[in-house]
Amino acid sequence: MSESLAHASRLVPAIVAESDRLSIEPDVDLRPEAIVVRVPYRGADSITARAAEFAAAVSVAAKELSLRADLTLIQCVDIAVAQHSDVDTRPFWTAALGYEISGEYDSIDPLRRGPQLSFQPNKRDARARGRTHIDVSVPADRAQDRVAAALAAGGRLADDSRAPMWWTLASPDNHGVDIAAWTDTYE
Repeated sequence: MSESLAHASRLVPAIVAESDRLSIEPDVDLRPEAIVVRVPYRGADSITARAAEFAAAVSVAAKELSLRADLTLIQCVDIAVAQHSDVDTRPFWTAALGYEISGEYDSIDPLRRGPQLSFQPNKRDARARGRTHIDVSVPADRAQDRVAAALAAGGRLADDSRAPMWWTLASPDNHGVDIAAWTDTYE
């Protein structure tokens, strides 16, 4: 967390220096309230092992600048589009959102600002009956609190058979959301 845009911006030179040193290409979101630094997946490659060293170095630099981390704000939002097995809706959604195809099942915002779209077979495989739900991934130690907050806000537990990896919740009017813990905590 930051006091101002100028305060948060003081971290940028350290981010650039560490990204050059470790050959990391981070996304940096600079706002008056905070600076968010992410190491995204790029194409089919996974996140490099050097990302942990990068994160540690940037964290030290942030602490030296009295920038305060707020782990309650960390999350990743994806939209899961369910489609009939004979229908490929990915070209439509990719074009409508100005996204790019990524891998075999996904579409992404080319600047990684918006949520990733993943295209999944509809479990009931009913034609003309698309189902879409939101996936929210949070740190593993925050997942149960997020589930509890959503339930307290009127949601209902639809499925917890995969907990603690993820819980499926439904809104009061039956829209779906999966609250998932970061997968790097499970083998």
